[in-house]
Amino acid sequence: QVQLEESGGGLVQAGGSLRLSCASSGFSVSRYAMGWFRQAPGKEREFVAGISWSGGPTLYADSVKGRFTISRDNAKNTMYLQMNSLKPEDTALYYCARRLGVTPTRRPYEYDYWGQGTQVTVSS
Repeated sequence: QVQLEESGGGLVQAGGSLRLSCASSGFSVSRYAMGWFRQAPGKEREFVAGISWSGGPTLYADSVKGRFTISRDNAKNTMYLQMNSLKPEDTALYYCARRLGVTPTRRPYEYDYWGQGTQVTVSS
C-alpha cells in the first residue's frame, strides 16, 4: 500500500538548519508531484513547498522562499526539504504528501496520501 514516512525533524536554534526526508513506498513516485505542508498548534495546515514529478518546477510559500529548498531523488523514492535560516515561527509538525497530478499545488485537498509528520522546533 502507499506509505509516506517523514524523518529529520528535531530541535534547533534560530538561524540553524535541518534537512527533512520523505521516504515513499507502494507506488511509482516518478508519476506524481509531491509536497510539504506544516501545521502549528492551533493553526490550520499550510503549504510549504511542492515539486513536480521530474524535480523540475517547484513551488514555495512566500514565508519560506529563499530559505527552504525542496528536492527529490526518484531513484531512491525520497523527497527532501532543506531548511536554512530557521525561525521560531517555522515551528510545526511537517508532513509530506502525494499530489494527485504531476505538478505541485498549494491546496491540501489536491493531495491524496499523507505521512504521519515529523516535528520541527526552533528555539529563539
